[in-house]
Amino acid sequence: MENLISLVNKLQRACTALGDHGEESALPTLWDALPAIAVVGGQSSGKSSVLESVVGKDFLPRGSGIVTRRPLVLQLHRIDEGREYAEFMHLPRKKFTDFAAVRKEIADETDRETGRSTKQISTVPIHLSIYSPNVVNLTLVDLPGLTKVAVEGQPDSIVQDIENMVRSYIEKPNCIILAISPANQDLATSDAIKISREVDPKVERTFGVLTKIDLMDKGTNAVDILEGKSYKLQFPWIGVVNRSQADINKSVDMIAARRREREYFSSTPEYRHLAHRMGSEHLGKMLSKHLETVIKSRIPGLQSLISKTIAELESELSRLGKPIASDAGGKLYMIMEICRTFDQIFKEHLDGVRGGGEKVYGVFDNQFPAALKRLQFDKHLSMDNVRKIITEADGYQPHLIAPEQGYRRLVESSLVCIRGPAEAAVDAVHSILKDLVHKAISETVELKQYPPLRVEVGSAAVESLERMRDESKKATLQLVDMECGYLTVEFFRKLPQDIEKGGNPTHSIFDRYNDSYLRRVGSIVLSYVNMVCASLRNSIPKSIVYCQVREAKRSLLDYFFADLGRKETRQLASLLDEDPAIMQRRASLAKRLELYRSAQVEIDAVAWAK
Repeated sequence: MENLISLVNKLQRACTALGDHGEESALPTLWDALPAIAVVGGQSSGKSSVLESVVGKDFLPRGSGIVTRRPLVLQLHRIDEGREYAEFMHLPRKKFTDFAAVRKEIADETDRETGRSTKQISTVPIHLSIYSPNVVNLTLVDLPGLTKVAVEGQPDSIVQDIENMVRSYIEKPNCIILAISPANQDLATSDAIKISREVDPKVERTFGVLTKIDLMDKGTNAVDILEGKSYKLQFPWIGVVNRSQADINKSVDMIAARRREREYFSSTPEYRHLAHRMGSEHLGKMLSKHLETVIKSRIPGLQSLISKTIAELESELSRLGKPIASDAGGKLYMIMEICRTFDQIFKEHLDGVRGGGEKVYGVFDNQFPAALKRLQFDKHLSMDNVRKIITEADGYQPHLIAPEQGYRRLVESSLVCIRGPAEAAVDAVHSILKDLVHKAISETVELKQYPPLRVEVGSAAVESLERMRDESKKATLQLVDMECGYLTVEFFRKLPQDIEKGGNPTHSIFDRYNDSYLRRVGSIVLSYVNMVCASLRNSIPKSIVYCQVREAKRSLLDYFFADLGRKETRQLASLLDEDPAIMQRRASLAKRLELYRSAQVEIDAVAWAK
C-alpha cells in the first residue's frame, strides 16, 4: 500500500503547482478530496519538535512568535539505502543533504511569499519531500501555531487569520487532525483540542499527541489522559518526549533523542505499561498505517470526483474554444472555420431550424398586405379628383370617345402609392435579417472568444445586407414602375362597351363630366388598381426573397472572405486578439485536465491492483 501514499504525495504536489491548494475555485479541487494529516497546536506546544522527531532531523525554523507562516506540506519517503536528502517543489532539481540549509530555505521561501518584515501569513503551501531510510511513508501538513495575541509587527487580525487558515484545512472531512497539546498545561485550555472539537465533535478524525510529559510538575503524571480516562478520543493518545532547549542548543542527535525517549517511557514506572505505544517512532508508524487505510477507503470517491471533474473541465474548455494557431495559414483557417460556423447558424435561423425565419413570411403575409389595404385609393378616386385629373388631361381639347389620358393619369397616380408599402417591406425584411445576424453572432461560441473578429464579422455581414437591401429595393420598385409604365390593355378591352355610358359624341361636353360618368371612370380605375395590387402582392415577395433572403444565404460573407485573403499575418493575428483572461483560463484548465487525467490513470491502476 506504500504506493497509495506516494500517489497522494504526487497529486498534492501537482495540485500546488496548478494553484489548486484548497482555496476557493469554480470547479471542485482534487486537493480537498485527498486525505491529509494536518498538524495543529498552539505556539510553544512542541509542534515543531514532534515533526522533527518523526523525521529524525533538525530542519524546521525556530524562534519567538509565529515562525510557521505558511502551510508546510511535509512528504516523507522511505528509501532502502543511500544518503538522506530533501527536495523542495519550487527547486525541483536541487537536492539538500544539509538540513540546516533546508531550515534556511523554508524561512527564505516564506519571506518571498509573505515579506520579511511584515510577519504576514499565506495560505500558499511550501512542499518539502524528505527521502530517508529512517522515516515511514507519510504526509503531514504543518500549520501555523494558534495564538491568542498579536505581537509587535503583526496585524491585529493575525489571531483570526491563523485560526481561519487552520480551520480551512481541518474542517474538510478528508483531513486527519493531529492535535498537539503540552502535558504541563491544563488540557481544557488546549488550543488544538478546542478547535478540533469544533470541527470534529465526534472525534472520529482526531489523534491526540501529548508533549512535554517529562516537564510535568513533580508528583503529577499524564496516565489518565494517555489511558483515555480524563479525555477520551476514538484513537489512543500518544505521548512523546522531545529534546529540551538545552539539547537543541547542544545539537543533540535526533537518533540519540529517540533512544532517550524510548528509555524514558520504558523506565518510568507510571508509563512502563504504555511504553509500546508511546514515542515519536510509534506515532509515525501509526499515522502512516492509518493514512493508508483512509486513502484506500477514499479511492471510490476519488474516482467518482475525478471522472465528474474531467467531464466539467472538457465542457468548459469546449466552451472557451481552441487555442490560437501560431502560423498565418493556421490563423486564416481558424477564422474561416469560425465564419462558416456563424454562417451555418444564420442559415439555420432562416430555414426554421433555430427559429426567426418565419418573421420574413410574416412581412409578406400580414405586414405588406395590410399596408396595401391602408392605401386610400377610394379617396384618390373621389369624384372631384377624377373630374380634376380627367379635365386636366384633356387640355384644351376634350376627349372624343373615352378619356384615355385621364385613365392613364388616374392609374399611374394610384399605382405610385404602392411604392411606399413595397419599400417598407424591403426594409422590414432587412431589419429581420440584421436581427438574425446578431443572433447568430451571439450563438457562435467561437466569436465570443475573439472580440475583434466578432466585430469584423458583424460589420461585414451588415454591410452585405445593406447592399442586398439596396438591390432589392431597386428591383422591387422596378416592378411597381413597370406596372405604371405599361398598362394591361386586355383589362380595358374586356370592359362592357355601353355607348351611352362610355360617352356618345353627340352628347354635350358637360354631359361627359356628369356624376354618373365620373363614378364609372373611378370604379374602372379602382378595379384595375386592385388587380395590379393582387399581382404585386405575389411578385414583390418573390423579388425580396430573391434579392435579400436567398442572396444572404448564398453570399453573406463573400466580400469579407475576399478581403481576408489580402490580409497580412499581423492583421490576421489582430482579428484573433483574444481576451488575456480567457487565454489564461484555458491554459489553467488544460493543465488541470492533464492532472486529472493522469490521476485517473494512476488511481485506476492502484484500484485494480487491490
